[in-house]
Amino acid sequence: MNLLARLIGTVFYVGYMKPAPGTWGSLIALPLGFLIFQIGGIWLFLFAIIIGFFKGWWATELMTKGRENHDPSEIVVDEVVGQWIAIAPVFYAAWRLEIDVTLLWPGWLAAFLLFRAFDIFKPWLVGWADRRDDALGVMLDDVIAGIFAAITVLILAAFFHLVIM
Repeated sequence: MNLLARLIGTVFYVGYMKPAPGTWGSLIALPLGFLIFQIGGIWLFLFAIIIGFFKGWWATELMTKGRENHDPSEIVVDEVVGQWIAIAPVFYAAWRLEIDVTLLWPGWLAAFLLFRAFDIFKPWLVGWADRRDDALGVMLDDVIAGIFAAITVLILAAFFHLVIM
């Protein structure tokens, strides 16, 4: 197997951490995303999501080629991309308001927990993407879970903003 594909797919071997490699992948996404955001702001972070998706799709395709299991647990690049999507509203708010993103820690926590919930329980479109049984489905189910989590983070933020106003 291609070493680069394995490095990308497992996010530098984080995917081999036990138990719950998907949770480890989601956790490592937070400091990686923070670092990207600190280096290049919101635009580099959003670009990283897009690049991460396509590199993840490529790596997943190579890592699953000829295997029965279309979504082996060691592939966690999909969790990283999904978690980045889930936390994007928090990073955007910090950038837009010109505040330290760490001050928005409740949003970090909500994005993490909501993404994990949508990824584990796979409601509606998340489950549909997971049932594709191909590399694109592996990536899409986490992208959709990330979108659902991001929307929920925005709704929660709006609700809490209204409550304290």
